[in-house]
Amino acid sequence: MKDIYIRTLTGVFFLAAVIGSIILSPLAFFGLFFVFTFLGLNEFFLLSGNNNGRKKNMVYYLLGMFVYSLTGLIGLGLIDIRYAYLLLLVFPVTIICELFRKTDSGWNRIGTCFAAFFYIALPFGLLNALFLMPDREGYIISVLIGMFVIVWSSDIFAYLTGSMFGRHRLFERISPKKSWEGSIGGLIFALLAAWILSLFFNELNLTGWLTLAVIIVITGTLGDLSESMLKRQAGVKDSGNIFPGHGGVLDRFDATLFAVPFVFVYVNLI
Repeated sequence: MKDIYIRTLTGVFFLAAVIGSIILSPLAFFGLFFVFTFLGLNEFFLLSGNNNGRKKNMVYYLLGMFVYSLTGLIGLGLIDIRYAYLLLLVFPVTIICELFRKTDSGWNRIGTCFAAFFYIALPFGLLNALFLMPDREGYIISVLIGMFVIVWSSDIFAYLTGSMFGRHRLFERISPKKSWEGSIGGLIFALLAAWILSLFFNELNLTGWLTLAVIIVITGTLGDLSESMLKRQAGVKDSGNIFPGHGGVLDRFDATLFAVPFVFVYVNLI
């Protein structure tokens, strides 16, 4: 019972922090996810087995934070999009830094760093871009809030439905507890959440919101499985312990990290 209270209290504070930062201002959201990006990079480096301490790997943390910051500030319209060309330099700079390391140099570390940049820093940076929509002026919070509401609705009700009715394993090799019944339950409630969102926000029509929900549920499930694969490889239950009862940053944002690029493409191109 105590664990349920801790998990619930943590969840409430987490929800309040994320939604509150969105409502407060885009820069508040940018700052909050700046912190989450650093913590997520730290968890990834630890899980990957290529972390010899923050001090020795500080250049890789700085490069990851650079990817997040540049992507986020361009997404908010605070920096000209031409500066995105600087992202092309991250790859050779990473190799150069590894080349001149005194010990433990190798392409495995380079691969790990780039996986972290693309898996964590870039998607978190793209979240900031969802404040802006094509053919709309000013910052708009509906799509960003809607994405989190749909992700959380899917996660919560997939867990509850799977706990009560789960019989058929979804991907037993990677995540033995996930079931098809839970995934279907999560999708149904995600669609319900999308319908409710369409009643309050008109930036997308009903079809747009429902399509967004389907995209988020499918890609979010794949993100959940991908993080489970990472933890299984590392032999751990949670990616961290920063959120009591919920695990680490990667545990809380596994679905979001995978869904964001698809949401961004859908909103801006489709």
